[in-house]
Amino acid sequence: MNDTALTEVVAVPKDRYLYPAIFHYAEDGISVGFPDLPGCFSCGSTTEEAFAMAREALALHLYGMEEDREPIPEPSPVERLHVGPNEVVVLIEVWMPPFRDRMANRPVKKTLTIPKWLNDLAEREKVNFSHLLQTALKRHLGVEDHPRR
Repeated sequence: MNDTALTEVVAVPKDRYLYPAIFHYAEDGISVGFPDLPGCFSCGSTTEEAFAMAREALALHLYGMEEDREPIPEPSPVERLHVGPNEVVVLIEVWMPPFRDRMANRPVKKTLTIPKWLNDLAEREKVNFSHLLQTALKRHLGVEDHPRR
């Protein structure tokens, strides 16, 4: 590799994010949008529900950006945001480590193929296919738990 070779620069994800959200109050509920994160929306019937849903939406959106190695924009200063009637700016904070752990440990459905005779025998013996596959994969890969990034 020569001196002019380009290298990929990937920002290290932060553990804590704080973004402004705009809560729009209407007769049918509260819609939530994040001005700095196009496509990140949520809603709720009450302020408390909208706040909880906004936190979940923000964490999921940022997690997706991290996984896709997309640049995460800096949050806009609250004083620069302009809101309309029935709207308020709310700061939403997410702590990512437990969210990342939850996402890493969520179940993923896999389709596999085994001979019918083996399937029949395993079912007769009440084999837990998911547990057995997880145990075998961990042994094969030499891991006991989720490897940290």
